[in-house]
Amino acid sequence: MRTTEEGDAFDGEASNTSMISGASSPYQPTTEPVHSRNIFWGLRFDMEYLKSYFGILKVVEVVLSLISFICIETIMKCSPCGGIYFFEFVSCTACVVTGVLLLIFCLSLHTKVPQINWSLTDLVNTAACTVFFFLCSLVLACINHNTGAEIAAVIFGFLVTAVYSVNTFLAVRRWRRGNNSHTGAGQSSEYMRARTASRGEMESRPELV
Repeated sequence: MRTTEEGDAFDGEASNTSMISGASSPYQPTTEPVHSRNIFWGLRFDMEYLKSYFGILKVVEVVLSLISFICIETIMKCSPCGGIYFFEFVSCTACVVTGVLLLIFCLSLHTKVPQINWSLTDLVNTAACTVFFFLCSLVLACINHNTGAEIAAVIFGFLVTAVYSVNTFLAVRRWRRGNNSHTGAGQSSEYMRARTASRGEMESRPELV
């Protein structure tokens, strides 16, 4: 019959054996979450933003701005050329700036620089592109020579103006919601501090009998 010492020794040997086999096993559990393993230097591509209204609008804006720029670049002769140069500058600048913002938001780079108000930055960019695209398209429509490239540039210019207008409207709504939420949070925190202070004063006073 097995004694208690022998049973304890057998249990100890079994536990030591399991520990050794577990330590030597190559299939060790890891505490690192799978979704945090990134290949591109810690960058994370945000597909949710690309599928959102703002992501889709930015892709359309970049494509239409690029097409407008290509159309205006195909014009070889002009007189006067001021309207063409203005349209060329606006379409190129809007395409580059909007493309950079799209890349920043898709790669979540804006989360690494929280000091910048990115909602306001996006709002300023879309509002400025709306105004300047409308002006340059209107100027080109008034002074063009009825060539195919100029007419195509004017059409795409007004199309991208409409897309930027929708983006500006949505950006204003998002910016207002952000300000309202910050204001509400600040007011609630001030109310809680005042309430806590008043409770402290009431507790420090002796009760009147």
